[in-house]
Amino acid sequence: DSDAAAQGLQPGDEVLTLDGFKPSRRNAWKMEYNYTRLRPQPGKRVVVRTPAGQERELALKAKVEKEPRQVNFEQIINELNDEREEEKRLPRYYELGEGAEGVLVWKLRQFGLSESKVDDVMKKARARSGLILDLRGNSGGYETTLKRLLGYFFDREVTVGELKRRKESKPLKVKSRGDKIFKGRLVVLVDSESGSASELFARVIQLEKRGTVVGDRSAGAVMRARAYPGLLGDVSSGNMVFYGVSVTDADIIMADGKSLEHVGVTPDELLLPRPSDLAARLDPVLARAVELAGGQLSPEKAGTLFPPEKEK
Repeated sequence: DSDAAAQGLQPGDEVLTLDGFKPSRRNAWKMEYNYTRLRPQPGKRVVVRTPAGQERELALKAKVEKEPRQVNFEQIINELNDEREEEKRLPRYYELGEGAEGVLVWKLRQFGLSESKVDDVMKKARARSGLILDLRGNSGGYETTLKRLLGYFFDREVTVGELKRRKESKPLKVKSRGDKIFKGRLVVLVDSESGSASELFARVIQLEKRGTVVGDRSAGAVMRARAYPGLLGDVSSGNMVFYGVSVTDADIIMADGKSLEHVGVTPDELLLPRPSDLAARLDPVLARAVELAGGQLSPEKAGTLFPPEKEK
């Protein structure tokens, strides 16, 4: 249990300032990186506003522990196995209604599925008249997953955009899945944490007028990067420090001639949950998406479908 919870901080409370700084879309990630990675601190002062409009100033204590960590290869292998187990849980979906008149709600947390897993879920979707692809909180993933999924929504080859490097450019194209495509209504959900492949998917759907995008403006983080890992220390003793460098090497120029970097995807319907919705664990955004797809779902029920992992 955290000190914040003990002092009554609840979902739906709006953080107005953190140590005197006002969080925003532009600086929130920097603040998180500073407090969790660069400079962990024993406490923070926050000013919050409740859904009822009451403002409070709180001095919150953080639990910061320093301890040496020895990394060995057996531990690394175990962590990789844990990641594989996590991948097995990625396809999360909920079926509304019966048969061909039903709607499939698919919560895709990451573009990290194999092609066969994408095929499995889309096989279920083809039996329904509507599909909701919930990409909220999805930071991106593999290009292969993106291309496989997009291929299910078009009866022809589609250009995602132009992959532009310093010295060359080449088109990024998607082949149709042919007679296996999904022909029903499509609604895509995005928010400020939808990045990379999530944004490319949503924008292609918009530009090709294949479906409706609902939610908040996406992250605007689509540039490609290459990772260069390394380690310092003594391998034989197991005393090592792993590090990595990520270098941007390409941008994606969409079919309309524009980049999404620092811009993001603006939804066809801009819709965010209110603080009172968050406090009550309602999801009016998903409820609206179901309505657009031809189904019915209350905000109360929608809020229970895909709880955060830590609440399970």
